[in-house]
This record gives sequence, C-alpha cells and structure tokens, in this order.
Amino acid sequence: MPKPTLQLDNSYEEELDVSEAGTGSSILSVSSSLYASSSSPQTPKKSFVLPPLRPSKHISRKSSLGQLQIQIPPSSPSSPDLTNNNKIHGFHRPPGLTRSATLPKVQPQSKSDRLIADLEALEVDSGVLEKIRRWILAIAVVNFNIDEGPVVDGVWPPLVLFPKESENIAFGAFPDSLQFDEGSQIHSFRIRGEKISVSSEKRPASIDGFIYGFSHFTQKRDPTSKRGYEQRSVVILTSHPYPAFFSAILSIFGPLFQEHGAPMLEAACHNIATWPDPTLGSSLEIGFLGTVFHVEIPHSGDDAQQLSGISLREQFNPKTHILASAPPFIPPPLLLFEASLSHLWTIWECVVLCEPILLFGSSPAQTSQAAWWFRDILRPLPLAGDFRPYFTIHDKDHSLFVNKLPPKPGLILGVTNPYFDRSCSHWPHILSLGRHIPPNTATKTTTATATPGPPPGWTTKLHKRYISKDRGLLKQLEEACRSSERQKIDASLALRLHFCSRTNELLIPLTRYLHTLIPTPVEAAQGTKGTKPLRLKPFNDVNFFASLKAHGSTLPFRSGRKRTEFYERWLKTPAFGLWLAQQESIVQDVLNDSVAHI
Repeated sequence: MPKPTLQLDNSYEEELDVSEAGTGSSILSVSSSLYASSSSPQTPKKSFVLPPLRPSKHISRKSSLGQLQIQIPPSSPSSPDLTNNNKIHGFHRPPGLTRSATLPKVQPQSKSDRLIADLEALEVDSGVLEKIRRWILAIAVVNFNIDEGPVVDGVWPPLVLFPKESENIAFGAFPDSLQFDEGSQIHSFRIRGEKISVSSEKRPASIDGFIYGFSHFTQKRDPTSKRGYEQRSVVILTSHPYPAFFSAILSIFGPLFQEHGAPMLEAACHNIATWPDPTLGSSLEIGFLGTVFHVEIPHSGDDAQQLSGISLREQFNPKTHILASAPPFIPPPLLLFEASLSHLWTIWECVVLCEPILLFGSSPAQTSQAAWWFRDILRPLPLAGDFRPYFTIHDKDHSLFVNKLPPKPGLILGVTNPYFDRSCSHWPHILSLGRHIPPNTATKTTTATATPGPPPGWTTKLHKRYISKDRGLLKQLEEACRSSERQKIDASLALRLHFCSRTNELLIPLTRYLHTLIPTPVEAAQGTKGTKPLRLKPFNDVNFFASLKAHGSTLPFRSGRKRTEFYERWLKTPAFGLWLAQQESIVQDVLNDSVAHI
C-alpha cells in the first residue's frame, strides 16, 4: 500500500537571533530583509508583523508535532481526507494563520541594493588603482533613504571614509531645496578631511587637508518610490581643486552612469588610469569616454591661468578646452552677477581684503560656481581664508562658521537654505546671485520659480569702494546679458581677465619695494665672508608707504588718500602675511644658490 503524502503548513514561530545579524563595518549602508532603519537608530523597524497566536500558549515546532495525531478514515486508507485541514484530529490551527503570514515576504531587490552588490563585485588591480589615485580618490554614489536622508551607498575604488566625512559627502551631494520636477545639475563642495598620519592604498593623504567633491545630481519620477521620485548623485572625490576639469568630466560621465550603473563607473575609472600624470604646468590631451579634452594644469595653486593669444581666445571652447583650476564657464558666470554688475569692483575689493562674504543662491550649482570664481580672481594672492562652494546645515563645521561671533576673515560660504539668511544676518557682506526681477515685471513663471531668501543683489554694511569702476567694461557686460550664449561666455572671459589683472596690479607696489630689501651684490659678497647667513631685509611699513607715495600705483584709485587707506588695510590681512612668507622663501632660495656658486 503506498504511503500517504502528508503536507502540513508550519504553524510555529521560529526565533530570530538578532545577535547573529551582520553589521556593516564600512560606510556602505547595510540592507536587511528583516529590519529597516528608522528615524531612531535604537528602535529597529520590523519589515513584517506576526499576528497573535491563539491560544496564548506558546507553540514550538516540537510541541506542535508532538500533538499531531492523524487517524486515517477506514473508507479511504490510501487517501486521507485533508480537505478540511483547519481541523485535523489533535491539532487546531489558529484562525486566519497561514504560512504566508508567518514567513517574511521576499521583497524584490531595490536599485540601491543591486548597485551595492554590483560595486562589491568589482575588482581593481593595485597597479591600476595607483594610476587612478593620481587624479581622483574614488567615485561615490549617494541615494536618498526615506528614513535617513541622503546616504553614501557605495564608493569605488574602495576608499576608507570616516563617519563625519561620509555624512558630509552625503549631504553635500544633494541640494537642500527643491530644484526641479525632473532633471539634473552639477555642483561642487569642499569638506574638511580627517588627518591621515600614514598614506596608504586604502586612504591616500590629502594635499591641503580638504576633500573636493564634484556631484552630478539627478531627480526623476519613480512610482515605486514612497517619495514618488528617484534621487541620486554620483560624486567624484579628489584632492585636486580643478573645478572646470572635473565639471567637464561629470557632464559626460553623470548621464552615462545614471543609465548604465556600475559597469560605466568601472569603465570610467579604468579610463582615468590611462591618463598621463597631472604634472604642474603641463598641457595634456585627455580622452574620456569618447571625448578628447585639451587640459591645461596650473603651475601652482596660486597660478592664475589665462588663455594665451587673442586668436586662441576667439576659438576657445569651454566644453573641450579646459583651464583646470578656473571656474566652469558653462553656464556663463556672468549670469550669476547680473543683479550686481555695478558692484563687482566693490566685491573684488572685499575678496582681496579678506572680508567674509555669504553667497546666497537658488541652487548649489550657482553658489559653487560663484565661490570658485572668487577663488580664481584672488590669484596670484594665496588663499588666506576658508571657502565652501556649497555648505549645508548638516556640515560638521556648521557651528564653527555659523554662530553669533563675527565671521572669520577670508571666509566665503555658498548656501541655498533660507535658514542662513537669518542666522548670518550679522555678516557684513551678502551677495545674492542671479537676476533681479522688478515686482511690476514678474510673470507667473518667474514667480513660480522664485526661491526664498534675500533678493538678488549685493548688500554691504561697512565697505566703501576705493577703486574706480571700468565704465566701458560695465557697459559691455550689461549688453552681453541680453545677447547670445557665445557673447555671454566672451564677456565672462573678459571680466575674469580684468579682475585677475587688477589683482596683479595690486602687487606691483609691493614687489617694487620688496626688491629694495634684497641684498645687493656687494652685500652678498660681504655676507659670504661673515658668519651670518644672507637674508631678505625686514619689511618696514613706513618705508613701503614712502615708496608708494613716490612711485604710485597702476590701480585707478579714486584718490591718493583712498590708495593709502586701501594698502593700510591690506597689510593687516592674513593674505599679506602668507604672500610675504612666500616671497621671502623664494628670495632665500636664490640667495642660498648664489652663495653655493661663489
């Protein structure tokens, strides 16, 4: 007689040992089929709930099987009647309890989970990794988690990130205000890196103590998401402050990554490994995913890169001809200052005098482009203060910069959250970017796209201008704002060249006086016979102002008194101290070489 085939639904509750659940030891977010993060990390949120068992007596697998006694009816010894399986002799199934209710539902793998799995499966040879790290630290992928906000889902090639760094990258990669219904944008940020005592393959040492992030943010509709949108950023992390170059790279890589995912990320990194070394002062041909860039690397961090020759400037294509350390020229930077064109000369003075400036924009793309613009026109002066192209309330340096104390000298802070308009109301200078729209000309479209915060324009509480404006250039800028895209780019180039020239002119009286402090050949010959080493003579303020009065300045100051007041202020800035230290070091190297050849 064949044995009856008996199939029973499990009616017991298995115990889950939470202590055996894996925990993430890296920055990657760990997804669990049983638990999901909630707003309170101490209270795990179950992904399913067991219905109460009745009777209240606990039912284990052993006890339930021990109670099970099946009697086969005589009428059909080979086919027991299991149609009424809710009332098997000796066992009563609790009402409504089925196997589907007692076992966790298998959820389809999310895009984020698939991406994490794909990144973890990627491998990189140590030799290839070393070549990649010449240019970038890694590429991070940031997604929006409904419970936690922006989170770093993956980093490749593998890179050790400390918790503060990971959180700063996550929030810096996302705009903190609504930008569009669907679309994408590129912006950048600068965060403080943890001090690394020993550089390694897993975490190279930083060049200047900061990590630069260049983010391609995308938002599109997604009916499967609770928010109704998929929001993702892919971020290039690097130690090189090359905004124009990495923004151009992202404009190609960002859309391709959104379409193809991890395979495109791997292809991009292996492409980067084939690039030549980023040697200072070099001019490189760089191929990237089917596009060839002509990239000019600066000679130093304080080198103001310029296009050489008028014909070259006429042929300049900012999409493929890249001045690496310059700000991006797409969109034309001129549009950022459209509401403040007549104040640009005052703003330049505030930048070189290390005055703190709050940059307020409607998007991180605006503030980051403007911050890099001001960093650029400061050259060849050294950077004496901090600057943050895009800064959020979640940044770990928030309390350092945003408090009731006077802001730090030379600080340039790019923000988009209206919170900063209130908390930084005591700042002496606020530049709100964009175009001013008069109330009587506002349309339904412009009103709908208006963002909270200070209206576009320049506000200063203290500064009065020392230098005359260039009225001819101002007129060209105003006309360019109403002209074609090409004319806007040309006007932006002219504006950049104008202020870089003014920064160089600022230094002419100082370098002239500095030459009088260098030991003469006679003094140098006498110094070699003595015991004291040759050195640059001390800088004397009185003697400098005597030289300034005698020789003047090429800058168009509004009066002689304004000229003296300007340089009195500049000699008190931290930028002057850094510049003088650099010049002393250069002169000392020359003096040492001259002594060695005598």
